[in-house]
Amino acid sequence: MVGSEVLPSPKQHGVTKPLSLAGPSNADLLRTKKLNKFLVDAGLYESKEETDKREEVLVRIKQIVVDWVKQLTRIRGYTDQMVEDANAVIYTFGSYRLGVHGPGADIDTLCVGPSYVNRDADFFFVLHDILSGMEEVTELQPIPDAHVPVMKFKFDGISIDLLYASVSLLVVPDNLDISDVSVLYDVDEPTVRSLNGCRVADQILKHVPNVEHFRTTLRCLKYWAKQRGVYSNVTGFLGGVNWALLVARICQFYPNAIPSMLVSRFFRVYTQWRWPNPVMLCAKEEEELGFAVWDPRRNPKDRTHHMPIITPAYPCMNSSYNVSTSTLRVMTEQFQFGNRICEAIELNKAQWPALFEPYMFFESYRNYLQVDIVAANTDDLRSWKGWVESRLRQLTLMIERDTSGKLQCHPYPHEYSDPSKQCSHSAFFMGLQRKQGEVIQEGQQFDIRGTVDEFRHSVSMYAFWVPGMEIYVSHVRRRQIPSYVFPNGDRRAPLSSQHPSEEVSRKRKYHGTRVEQNERHKRKPVSPQNRDSVSPVIVNHSHGIQESNLENTCGNSHVFEAVELKIEVDMVLNSRTQAADLEQKSVTRCDVNGLKKKIKCACW
Repeated sequence: MVGSEVLPSPKQHGVTKPLSLAGPSNADLLRTKKLNKFLVDAGLYESKEETDKREEVLVRIKQIVVDWVKQLTRIRGYTDQMVEDANAVIYTFGSYRLGVHGPGADIDTLCVGPSYVNRDADFFFVLHDILSGMEEVTELQPIPDAHVPVMKFKFDGISIDLLYASVSLLVVPDNLDISDVSVLYDVDEPTVRSLNGCRVADQILKHVPNVEHFRTTLRCLKYWAKQRGVYSNVTGFLGGVNWALLVARICQFYPNAIPSMLVSRFFRVYTQWRWPNPVMLCAKEEEELGFAVWDPRRNPKDRTHHMPIITPAYPCMNSSYNVSTSTLRVMTEQFQFGNRICEAIELNKAQWPALFEPYMFFESYRNYLQVDIVAANTDDLRSWKGWVESRLRQLTLMIERDTSGKLQCHPYPHEYSDPSKQCSHSAFFMGLQRKQGEVIQEGQQFDIRGTVDEFRHSVSMYAFWVPGMEIYVSHVRRRQIPSYVFPNGDRRAPLSSQHPSEEVSRKRKYHGTRVEQNERHKRKPVSPQNRDSVSPVIVNHSHGIQESNLENTCGNSHVFEAVELKIEVDMVLNSRTQAADLEQKSVTRCDVNGLKKKIKCACW
């Protein structure tokens, strides 16, 4: 039935009643049609050939793990009948299981094996050696100490994340139902976490009123999150399962809505959501298996979570425990942006492409932290980068802690590489700004040198460190951002003159600079003293490496500038200044040859 009248809902989904049972209007149907076309044109659906190839790869991996289990069964002296019956089962989860994966996406897979095949020795050594000897397998990277131990690799070009769970069975049947809670009997917590991915995916599909509408909406919101720089669990934003749970809850609130309506309602609801009230798809299950479940009434640690998004399978967990104060602030701003655009779309004042405009991160802040990661070769960089990236969230938390939340960080989840460097290199960036509305004294400083040192020390504890693995943390201003982060290496013109956005408009309004619609392309000279500033104390310092080694590492003695940071925050009255107004101050630094040089450092 078409129209906005209320439609019956035969089953209630969720822990509360729906917010609305209204169905789509003709305008909603048209907007959904346009949205579907946009998603197809954006290349979010893979071809039939790639789909077929993924299925073939999964069949091959299934055969490999079955042969591996049979080999171990024979080696351990079990009977011929046991060897014949020995089995392992491959399950998928994540975007592939939910049906929202796109071209080039990895496949999250879980191998379930018998009780006598363990993770530490059998999975991460025996199976690892089997895979490393196969021509089809490349970029093999075991991560045994991860929160959810995983082996990453590419099989015939398809990216695979492979987990392992040993269950309390001597023979694992092909039809094992891992949704049944009995699969959790007598297993350890890493195994529970490994099993939970599949169990959660199945429960999500079970708890939404319309699976196809859920899938289209989730595909749309995942693409939006990536475009707006808020898709990354490891850096403190939200990952695939988090977005799936948020979308599923909206589907429960509006069971008769279609994708265009659900996208709009998504931003409307989460713009107003009062965190840390949790998002839950169903009531928590209480089982007597002894596993900890998310419960802020009993567990003090759970009360510290900023954005609880609770998994629907026992034992229920907060899937978004990585979210910090800073990343929640960034996501809230992006939800508000999405809400404004959707309101404009519903008024026919905007079209869908406007919602997916990339976030101009390098034009949104005046000061940044640059984290350069280098290694001797590509394989070393892959493992080293994975370790450092998993710790970047800690740097954000440390800065929040050491500045009492007054200095805000915006970690950007995209990585960059300088192709001109001879070494293997990767770089990440964080935007820096003082907390808005904070009353500060003129000349007040946030000294984060000790914070950066603490972070570097924690990163240096990497168990698989080898010579050549180094990290450098430096301060850069917007105009100093390296050209390789921009498309084709072309630095964009200043945002104020070519690309006005909602972020800049917000900052101008906050700082009291009122800009009329017809004056957005003009810049007004203001006093250089009324500025935020991040002023580096540039010193001869690096992470566990002598400066003379820099040239040996990258073939360029001026590749990186390792710095310690002192954050100076002045009273801010205006948000922009001309380059000619910048006060030039000299600071001293030592280059890698130990020679002191005077450089000009613009200090706002």
